[in-house]
Formats: sequence, C-alpha cells, structure tokens
Amino acid sequence: MGLDRELEGLLVVSLEQAVAAPYCSLLLADAGARVIKVERPEGDFARGYDRGADGQSVFFALLNRGKESVCIDLNTDDDVTLLRAMLNEADVFLSNIAAGSLERRGFGGEVLRKQNPGLITCAITGYGNEGEAAKKKAYDFLVQAESGLCSVTGSQSQPARVGLSVVDISTGLTAFSAILRALIQRGRTGIGLDINLSMFDVMADWMNMPLMGHRYLEGAPARLGLTHAFIAPYGAFTAGDGDQVLLAIQSNHEWADFCRAVIDAPELIEDPRFKDNPARIANLQALTTMINKRFEPFSRSQIIARLDAARIACSNLNTVADLSAHPLLRQQDVYFGDSILSVADLPVETDHPRKTRVPLLDQQGASVRDEFATQQFLPKGRKP
Repeated sequence: MGLDRELEGLLVVSLEQAVAAPYCSLLLADAGARVIKVERPEGDFARGYDRGADGQSVFFALLNRGKESVCIDLNTDDDVTLLRAMLNEADVFLSNIAAGSLERRGFGGEVLRKQNPGLITCAITGYGNEGEAAKKKAYDFLVQAESGLCSVTGSQSQPARVGLSVVDISTGLTAFSAILRALIQRGRTGIGLDINLSMFDVMADWMNMPLMGHRYLEGAPARLGLTHAFIAPYGAFTAGDGDQVLLAIQSNHEWADFCRAVIDAPELIEDPRFKDNPARIANLQALTTMINKRFEPFSRSQIIARLDAARIACSNLNTVADLSAHPLLRQQDVYFGDSILSVADLPVETDHPRKTRVPLLDQQGASVRDEFATQQFLPKGRKP
C-alpha cells in the first residue's frame, strides 16, 4: 500500500501565477486535493511563456495539470463576493502576488478566519512583507543573484545562474511542506494559521554551506565549474571519443581502486604527488592531465563500465537530449486541449493515477460560479 489521495476532500484556492505557487498547488493536487486556480481575466502570464502545445504553453501545462481554472476580477464587487464564498469553504488559500495586496483588499488570514476558522493561508513573496524590499519585484534569477547563489555558480571567470528555476521550485516545495505541517496542526487544534514565505529566505537557507564557509572557514568556495575546491579527482574528464565523464573520489581507498582497476597504474597509488587528497589538490593540474591521458584509449562507455566495476562514483555528462532518452526517466502524459505532452513524472509515486488534464483559461469558470453563487456567509460548519 502506498500514498493514495491522502488530501482528498480538501479544497485549495490558489491565487497564483508563474512558477512558485503553481508548483506547490500542483503537488497538492497530486496528493488528492481539489485545487481551484484563480487567474486574472487575461490569465496567468505563464500561459504566454511559449506556444509549444498547439499554440499554448508547454511550461504552463507542466505546472498546472490537475487543477480547475476560474477567472476573477477583484476590481468587481461580484467577483470579490465569489472569492469570499470560495474561501469560506476552502481549507487552504495559497497565493504568490504582490506583498500586502490581499490584506489591503480584506483577504488577510485573520479576517478570513472570522468566517472560516480552519483556513490555512500561505503567501509567497520575493523578499517578505516589510520594508522597502517588500516592494521589489522578485523573479527567480534575480533572487539567485540577490542571495549569492550566482556567486558560487559558474566558472572561475564568470558567475552564472542555475539553468532552471531553482528558487521558484525550492520555494514551492517549501510551501508544500509547510502547508502539510499546518494541516497536521489544524487536525489537533481545529484552527488555521498564516504561513508567510519569502523566496529570499528559502534560498538563504539553501546557501548555508557557502555562508558558513565565508563566516568560519576562511571564505566561501570559489566558482570552479564542475570541479571541487577540496576534493580531487572530482570533475569532468575526457574519454578518447571526446565525450566527458564525471567522477568523484572521496578517499585514499577509492584512489587505490581507481589506479588499479580503472587506469591500470598501481604505481600511482604511492606517488608523492597523488598519494592523498591534500597532495592531489596541490598537484591538481598534473592529476587532471594524467587522468585525461589515461582515458584516451577508451570511449566514454568503456570508462563508465570500468568505473562502475570498481565502484567509483561516476556519471555521464549528459545533455537534455540524453535525458530525454534516458532509460531511468519515468514519464507521464499530460493533456492540454488537443495536445498530449510527455513530461518527466513527479518523483513521489502514488497508488492512484495522476491528474493529467490541464485547464484552459476559465474552463471551470461557469461551474465554479454556479457552485458558490448561493454561498451564505455564515461561519463554516454552521450552514442552515
């Protein structure tokens, strides 16, 4: 028996856009919750990221499968009433819009819980809710830069952003875990609560290792591309066919196995230049040149086979095209209008089939409006 719709029966209303909150609500939907995605009249701007799905966005499809879509204009009284009616029934109210904007419109958690005491709110911001920073727009790569992540990413000559939306995704994951904790607490107390998450705080936590290096270990690690500041050999090496292999040797025992079984050079085990990790770091250029020379007679696949046989940690330096054809890649079909998209499956397996349908803009608008049109604003659980 595995995970199986454990959040079934819960209603999540998500006033969301872009990546961070949509990724969180995707995970909530996958766990069985009903997720109503609230969009502005023109839709989540992520719908316009690309046109790879017969004119619609494949990136939007990736993040929004399994949800319902309703367009709400908070500048109209009727739609304000509709959102209040939805939140009177909701278990979770998730959002990632400008800091403080919901509170200014009367949708803060304290106000909402007067009608729905068990409501959990989770607000994702860029830099928190206070001070001048709260007014700043925060996109993934900007927070990467602001948090110092770019300073430890890239080559010696050039900083770089991580090549995917690591801030957004990590924030969505953090929000998901915080909401699960809040649901467990509500199960004990019957009372909801407010969760406030900033993308900057999430990434600052992820940056703790270089931060500790800066404060206590004579400096944060330098940008070294695929190599390591303190361990060698550790990085990418070139096989005879020109393809690269990544390997990481963490101990002298592994170094001895590498010399004997992989490069057929047992005499290097006690070579003063390479006999232990400090020596290998001190002679890194000579070490790298030697390994590349020893790899020349072999193709990448042959080197990987030798490394695997010797139980040396290694991997291919794959492209995205390699990933697309990787034998370990688990995939899921996602349906968006008339398009069928094959995506990497979510990592947590479940007993129930995944929710795979992506909503068109306002696709469930009419049914959601009908459902909540007769809502009376009595505290939840006290309806006539």
